[in-house]
Amino acid sequence: MNGSPASLDAPRAALRAALRAHVPADEAEERDRTAMLALVESEPACFSRATFSPGHFTGSLFVLSPADGRVLLHHHRRLGRWLQMGGHDEGEHDPAATALREGREESGLGDLALLSPAILDLDVHPIPAAKGEPPHAHFDVRYAAITREPSSARADEAESLGLAWLPLADAAVRMGEPGAVRALAKAARLLDLTF
Repeated sequence: MNGSPASLDAPRAALRAALRAHVPADEAEERDRTAMLALVESEPACFSRATFSPGHFTGSLFVLSPADGRVLLHHHRRLGRWLQMGGHDEGEHDPAATALREGREESGLGDLALLSPAILDLDVHPIPAAKGEPPHAHFDVRYAAITREPSSARADEAESLGLAWLPLADAAVRMGEPGAVRALAKAARLLDLTF
């Protein structure tokens, strides 16, 4: 596949356009954007969780409470880490739709709304082998959403060991990775919050 516009189906063409429109914040995010563009242009099954070489697209969501400037994290059961909501495509072929669905499922919040349809952040990260899957990469397209009902959050026990509403700076420490710090800083700017 040569990546020409005629060779891409509509979902891949839409993602490529969104990736091209996104302005990376630093060199690491630019490298990840370049890798994502290569994947979307070359792999017809780039949304499939069965694509392991090099990996596949996922969608994730930083859920924010504008009333108090906190972000919701969940303690991921399998990875044992505090993360934003997110996961695999289940037929959406649209990382924003995947992120919203996963956000609703993992948080129990039915009122989630994207702060912007534009991509918040991009991050390619390794996933260890498990459940019969080889090690691979998640090409994570990240968005920000708000809820007006933060007290309605409920953990999905199949996915999560618990939920926590945290100030953005505390969330950055708990997540402990540069891509999360960068994404949280962008989310803070969208809501005019200090970080």
